[in-house]
Amino acid sequence: MTTKHTLIALVEDRPGVLNRVASLFRRRGFNIESIAVGHSELPHLSRMTIVVDGANTMVEQVRKQLDKVIDVVKVSDITEEAIVARELALLKVKANSTTRSEIIQIVDIFRANIVDVATDSLTIEVTGDEDKIDSLYTLLRGFGIKEVARTGRIALTRGGAGPLYVEEKTKPPSGKTKAA
Repeated sequence: MTTKHTLIALVEDRPGVLNRVASLFRRRGFNIESIAVGHSELPHLSRMTIVVDGANTMVEQVRKQLDKVIDVVKVSDITEEAIVARELALLKVKANSTTRSEIIQIVDIFRANIVDVATDSLTIEVTGDEDKIDSLYTLLRGFGIKEVARTGRIALTRGGAGPLYVEEKTKPPSGKTKAA
């Protein structure tokens, strides 16, 4: 049985790190459903949120191999944790004078924002869980979707310090070697 897993990794902010991480999943035959990378609270470290679908044992094996990648400081599977997860999407929807007000009402119900207005379209920004974004997309599809851009999931564990918490002084072990 496969499950959608959410892995988070703290990595060195260096060129090529994203490629090494993605290649590890590719070599193991995993399709990455989403990957989001951005600066973390620590200088020179980035946070990756990776969503993959796979059997628990296979994902755990990949997680262990990911932990051996030179530029990976720490990695954790937070699938079973209590998490706060969000995604951002921009949806460009066809709109004219007769449909514009109906689209605006739908956008308001979803607490989304209109970030651009053109004569033939509206661009909508929405944040929330995947189901919320999928639902809004489904409702707006009837008007005609021109473009969609989605970030993929980003996530933090609820409560105190999360599984990737490291002191600012902490450096990755120098003895790490590249994963096989």
